[in-house]
Amino acid sequence: MTSAFIRTLLLVSGLSATFLCLPVRADVYQSNEDFIAHAFNEAPNPPAAGEPGLTQRIPKPKLLWLTDDNKAVIASILAHDYNKLRLRYWQRGQDTVWILEEIGKESPITVGIHIRDRQIVQTKVLIYRESRGDEVRHDFFTDQFKSARLTQELQLDRHIDGITGATLSVRALTKLSRIALYLNSQIPQT
Repeated sequence: MTSAFIRTLLLVSGLSATFLCLPVRADVYQSNEDFIAHAFNEAPNPPAAGEPGLTQRIPKPKLLWLTDDNKAVIASILAHDYNKLRLRYWQRGQDTVWILEEIGKESPITVGIHIRDRQIVQTKVLIYRESRGDEVRHDFFTDQFKSARLTQELQLDRHIDGITGATLSVRALTKLSRIALYLNSQIPQT
């Protein structure tokens, strides 16, 4: 091998390593805390005048310890294993908020899901890390989930229209909505 060939090979491998180390793009549309605060501010009993502010009214997070049966149901919805031991959620009365993640094509999508009376009040993309398909963050798409319930077969009770070029992101949000409704059915309602 010639020294020029070796230098070229080292340069190409060095550039490849550099590109592999670049940070993944992440578009943050709303923080988890802001989504939770907004969900409970929209609840039937928002803070009255003179009461503590919005962020002080956020309930403390609770933990749902996942049983083997819970993990099996979640894995069947996701079509892959789910290895978490517990999930954090927020609850006040019949309102719960879940912050969940699922891979779209290559990267996680962080979604906030607000549930009241066993139906979805709001689904919102909080952080989107994929290079394409971010149309799922818009209200024209997420509004389809409003009032959705879970059937006995663990499906949504309505069809969710897809978006050309965002098929995997649409599937991820649909799966997360189904999981949030399922998890909501597993916690004690106060």
